[in-house]
Amino acid sequence: MGRYVARRLLQMLPVIIGTTFLVFALVTAMGGDPVQNLYGERPVPESIRVALTAQYHLDDPLPIRYGYYLAGLVQGDFGTSLSGSRPISEMIADAWPETLRIAGIAFVFEMIIGVAAGVMAGMRRGKFLDNLVLLSTLTVIAVPIFVLGQVSQIFLGVKAGIFPVSGTNEGFVSYLLPGLVLGSVSLAYIARLARASVAENLRMDYVRTAKAKGLSPSRITGIHVLRNSLIPVVTYLGADLGTLMGGAIVTERIFNIPGVGYNLFKAIQIEDGPALVGFVTLLVIVYVVMALVVDLLYAVLDPRIRYA
Repeated sequence: MGRYVARRLLQMLPVIIGTTFLVFALVTAMGGDPVQNLYGERPVPESIRVALTAQYHLDDPLPIRYGYYLAGLVQGDFGTSLSGSRPISEMIADAWPETLRIAGIAFVFEMIIGVAAGVMAGMRRGKFLDNLVLLSTLTVIAVPIFVLGQVSQIFLGVKAGIFPVSGTNEGFVSYLLPGLVLGSVSLAYIARLARASVAENLRMDYVRTAKAKGLSPSRITGIHVLRNSLIPVVTYLGADLGTLMGGAIVTERIFNIPGVGYNLFKAIQIEDGPALVGFVTLLVIVYVVMALVVDLLYAVLDPRIRYA
């Protein structure tokens, strides 16, 4: 297991380098004048232009600029934002807890409700509960997340007054509605995935053998069917945690939550290349780490899986 983890950690390095270079190149290819974007239509003082150009190596070729960024990244330095000259690591430290709260609520919500709904629907295939889960999840998938967020904000926040509609002034309650909205689409996919997996495993030979041995239905479902059915669900959940971090850009904008997604939106809006690359690098690291965690969980769910 230790050798496998070490090998996977080494494999992460080219993935992180390749993806960050691609993002860095795309941000650079956007063109325009990043210094002028900070001042809008106002003229930029020449002294400030010269200082910012030298600080961010704007006149250097792309490989050299990326080399400076990668050298800083190895030391834990994500760079400095063009707007306000604030270290991006400080921006991440402020934004990360906000997004983590929303993503955590969404993750728990989709994991518990989605898996439970999918398992119950798979065990009652073709019946009322199964049809209800299929219809409701299809409806949620068909509605764009920004529409779902604004509708829930109006009806559950403004009219019903159950949840705060904007900001974080209400503490933990402020993150509930954004978390539920963020996790709703993933919940629908998880429920459908768990339903299909459970229904497929219930038809397998080992289930018939377990029934022939006289095992109780609860033991067959909980020990045999559920563990095998959760492998694709765990795969989706692991990848989805990174998606929740990046997908929060829409949800955080709607509910005015100053998290990673909100900062990404601002960086795109003002064409703050260093901030954009820094936050995307964080999301890339989250993705590759979660991929490793998912691979390790396979051996827990399925004893037949062993890592050399």
